[in-house]
Amino acid sequence: MIRVLIADDHSIVRDGLKRILAATTDIAVAAEAASGDEALALVKANDYDLAMLDMSMPGLSGIDLIKRLKLERPALRILVLSMHGESQYAARTLKAGASGYLNKDSAAEILLGAIRKIAAGGVHIGEAAAASLLRSGEKPPHEALSDREFEVLRLLVEGLGPTEIGTRLHLSVKTVSTHKTRILDKLGLGSTAELVRYALEHKLV
Repeated sequence: MIRVLIADDHSIVRDGLKRILAATTDIAVAAEAASGDEALALVKANDYDLAMLDMSMPGLSGIDLIKRLKLERPALRILVLSMHGESQYAARTLKAGASGYLNKDSAAEILLGAIRKIAAGGVHIGEAAAASLLRSGEKPPHEALSDREFEVLRLLVEGLGPTEIGTRLHLSVKTVSTHKTRILDKLGLGSTAELVRYALEHKLV
């Protein structure tokens, strides 16, 4: 039996995932979390075969959450479920320690197949992500950002201010501002508005 932890801040999403998994005989929902911090606490206290994580949750989330979970439980398999562009985020999540990335628009049978494949030791990414990883040529500027800078970019584009981002990522406002300056510099942009436009053009949101 594959014991799964579901971590998503939307209860309707968790309920939908539980219904899908309840129809199987080899996958069981062992626990659920509404935030990254709650997911980390559960992983510290219990043993799961696989964790399904939303990319954006209150508190600890995204790349940081993946790294913390793998640090705590190296053998834990992680599947990221997200609305973010698969081709833009999959490579970073895999590098951080995830074993799969799936868009929330995916069909139930694809989700179940991904869970079984990852639990068995495999890796799952969709066609868009695979094409992106195989594509040759010059990389877009945002791929030169560090994981931390990429997280700050994501939250800036979501409309959070430096104080909110600092609280979310456990950073000082000054550090967030420094990251923002570096992000704009690396991308050759002059303002947050230009950053939002860049993110939309490159399907980062």
